[in-house]
Amino acid sequence: MYAIVEIAGLQYKVEKDQRLYVNRLNVAEGKKVKFDRVLLIEEKGDVKVGAPVIDGALVEATVNGEVKGDKVLVFKKKRRKGYQKMNGHRQIFTSITINKITAKAPAKKAAAKATEDAEAAPKKAAAKKPAAKKATTAKKPAAKKPATKKPATKKPATKKAAPKKAEK
Repeated sequence: MYAIVEIAGLQYKVEKDQRLYVNRLNVAEGKKVKFDRVLLIEEKGDVKVGAPVIDGALVEATVNGEVKGDKVLVFKKKRRKGYQKMNGHRQIFTSITINKITAKAPAKKAAAKATEDAEAAPKKAAAKKPAAKKATTAKKPAAKKPATKKPATKKPATKKAAPKKAEK
């Protein structure tokens, strides 16, 4: 069984008892974390795909601590200008272990949601009645036409050179 989960803005393929390094989470070490943005679950060949998420699906994990990633170097240089700059940083990741992948919501929440939907249906139907449109008789002013261009004036023709007389 595996699931595709969105954690801290990134998507991860997770399985039970898997250790994972994700972008830094603001959770203390040893605490349990629940991720409800489950996009896909595969269980014994049966694949469930959410639109965009699966309702009631849940992934539980335990936070192991924070670790630093490899150093990333950023080097800037402009040719023939004598400019170069070196900079770098080490990204901080949170190490988590996946404890459990749950495909369905608990029965209490599902029943409560079903009753809410049943109560909301008549209200939605009443809200969908089209409102009467107001008749507008005010005329809009006509758009101004751009001024027409005058034809370009012809330039006087240049004088042609007189034909040369043949010498005798």
